[in-house]
Amino acid sequence: MGTGEDDDATTAEQDGEDDEQTRDVGGGGVMASLVGKAKGFVTEKIAQMPKPEASLERVSFKSISREGVALHSHVDVSNPYSYRIPICELTYTFKSDGNVIASGTMPDPGWIGASGTTKLELPVNVPYDFVMSLMKDLSGDWDIDYVLEVGITIDLPVIGTFTIPVSTEGEMKLPTFRDLF
Repeated sequence: MGTGEDDDATTAEQDGEDDEQTRDVGGGGVMASLVGKAKGFVTEKIAQMPKPEASLERVSFKSISREGVALHSHVDVSNPYSYRIPICELTYTFKSDGNVIASGTMPDPGWIGASGTTKLELPVNVPYDFVMSLMKDLSGDWDIDYVLEVGITIDLPVIGTFTIPVSTEGEMKLPTFRDLF
């Protein structure tokens, strides 16, 4: 056994190490708390910021070509900011009866004008083979029920890149031969 002085010195050293560990853990806890509060504050402020919004018009028949049937819709995107915003891409999926009829991406479709609304035309090309399979399933009224889902990806300063999801659904009357000629 050692002398009482050696035991006291060893105990004092261990107590000092324990105090340092407690201070580090306590300091880390305070720091983590501050970081958590800062994240919460920033998240709340970003959530309260006005953001661009979008709406989607119904889908309509545009034309027939050798490649297929061209449909189109318009996407209206409003910008609450006093500067224009770049649109990175526009993605779409056109569905009928749960089946994907057409999908695609429009890379770099332009800009959303400052403090206003920008109208973008969204062309949807449906290949003939799918049109023929649709025609077999049509009833006598030549209507198809559809869902159009669109994602507008924009790049906002500070916030970064994010996508505005928009969708519309409805019923579209397909043209007959009399409508075409």
